[in-house]
Amino acid sequence: MRDVKTVRLGKARENVQVILEGGPILEAPPGTTLETFFRAAERLAGYEFPAQLIAAVVDGRLRELSYRVERDVRARPVTMRESDGTRIYRRSLSFLLIVATEELFPGTQVVIEHSIPEGGFYCTVLGRPPFSRQELAAIKKRMQEIVEADEPIHKEIVPLEKAVEIFRSQGDEDKLRLMESRRKDYLVMYTLRGRRDYFYGYMVPSTGYLKVFDLEKAEGGFTLRFPRREHPDQIQPATTSPKLTSVFLRTAEWLRLLEIEDVGRLNQSIRNGRILEIILVSEALHEQHVAQIATDLAKRHKDGVRLALIAGPSSSGKTTFARRLAVQLMAHGLKPFPIGLDDFFVDRDKTPRDEHGDYDYERLEALNLELFNECLLDLMAGRKVQLPRYDFKSGKSLPGKVVQLSPSHILIVEGIHGMNPTLVKEVPDDRIFRIYVSALTQLNIDRHNRVPTTDVRLLRRIVRDATYRGYTAEETLARWESVRRGERLYIFPYQENADEMFNSALVYELSVLRPLAEPLLLQVEPGTPRHIEAKRLLAFLRWVEPMKADMVPANSLLREFIGGSVLRHYTPGQPFNDTGKRPIDIGAGGVRLSDNIL
Repeated sequence: MRDVKTVRLGKARENVQVILEGGPILEAPPGTTLETFFRAAERLAGYEFPAQLIAAVVDGRLRELSYRVERDVRARPVTMRESDGTRIYRRSLSFLLIVATEELFPGTQVVIEHSIPEGGFYCTVLGRPPFSRQELAAIKKRMQEIVEADEPIHKEIVPLEKAVEIFRSQGDEDKLRLMESRRKDYLVMYTLRGRRDYFYGYMVPSTGYLKVFDLEKAEGGFTLRFPRREHPDQIQPATTSPKLTSVFLRTAEWLRLLEIEDVGRLNQSIRNGRILEIILVSEALHEQHVAQIATDLAKRHKDGVRLALIAGPSSSGKTTFARRLAVQLMAHGLKPFPIGLDDFFVDRDKTPRDEHGDYDYERLEALNLELFNECLLDLMAGRKVQLPRYDFKSGKSLPGKVVQLSPSHILIVEGIHGMNPTLVKEVPDDRIFRIYVSALTQLNIDRHNRVPTTDVRLLRRIVRDATYRGYTAEETLARWESVRRGERLYIFPYQENADEMFNSALVYELSVLRPLAEPLLLQVEPGTPRHIEAKRLLAFLRWVEPMKADMVPANSLLREFIGGSVLRHYTPGQPFNDTGKRPIDIGAGGVRLSDNIL
């Protein structure tokens, strides 16, 4: 028999306990909010938060601070230094903006359009001219007054029929369209100062949490500024991004052509059979832009440009774009010659390491820049060049094929550092054409609920990793933060250096990605750190009507992620075998005279 001396009779406990990560154990009556527990931890035990408290993870699940604790739990604070914290802050701040604006300018509808690089949302208004600086100052003052009053943000579960009545009375046509796809008979809504609205995600418990923000005048609208997670208590200086702005204007024009302004309109197009037209026109607009870039590049080639650099963040579709660009260049009589940056890695023992001691192949110093620039200059001059070949198994740079290019050739280099001038510091700038590729915009759920382009790229990557690499969604999610870190360091700071920007987003892609990503996300183990992210992605995907991928063209950029791309094994200048699936092996010693040699 086991020793029972350590067991004793207990008494019924009236309180529930919250065990704080790295902090005290607190107890209070059932129904006490998380906010109350955390504030008590500050007062009673000197518990400190690294930044503004926003939410909490309770037994592996993200919870609002208004969540009432009914049993013993373990809790970890979520602050503005985390992506979940900043998302909740921005969402709550958007609600504050909407309420303050409607109070000062009744009948005015704010539209949250897209994010801006330095931290903020570009916004417009419907039914009136853009706000003046004086009007924005008045809105900001009203927002500050509401913040100082620490007004509560109430959460309630509303029957779907009642929610529809509320949206109809408020003139929220976008949300009425969205409700047509709602499968559940209820909706979670939030109320602030009598204004009710739907947001797909959590809120702070009251406006007192929203102290750091600003409003700034912008062309055609204004920006709602907020802190970034790297600097959670301050607004970053505003910057000008004219090339990025031109992308947003182009996309707005595309959406007008397609007559698709939000997810509700997309869902209607799927249900009424118009989706084929949406797909074909979307792809035509993509091809039109690729052709325009190729035309500009061909003109620049006549003026001496010999190098096209293509860069962009993960899952932006750079590979397919580069191959479609190559086809368009060949239509201009040019001969694209691709060079892989991976072959210019330094030997592994010279590779820099990150803060964890792992090899950091994303650092610019991981490349043999001297050799890279030397090869580029020699190739442009028409000299014979022996290119390197990096052997990943041995970690060594080995001799590769010997090539010599003609005057009609143009080099194409795709890699994360393409917009960084240091990559090609020895090459004259007038011989370079830089192209930045990314999903720069995305179709929003409605006027107040935007879909971050980062989320779309993540969904693309989850589907692609499962299709081609055998990774689970949990494995892809685990790598994503490291990927994002590399983008923030090596890609985003240089994007305005581009001569051209290509928006790889497709208005219909979420509908294609949903049935492919959903089962992968549902397999993420509950209670794990990645499950919170999986649930968040599933939450907004379920607003999108799913569709099969059958109608997606074989050369679509989306095919790079969902499979079935006719361009997957295509390399410019190299012939295909009779299956059309992979290039013919033309030997390690060189390339065919008719393909790449003068």
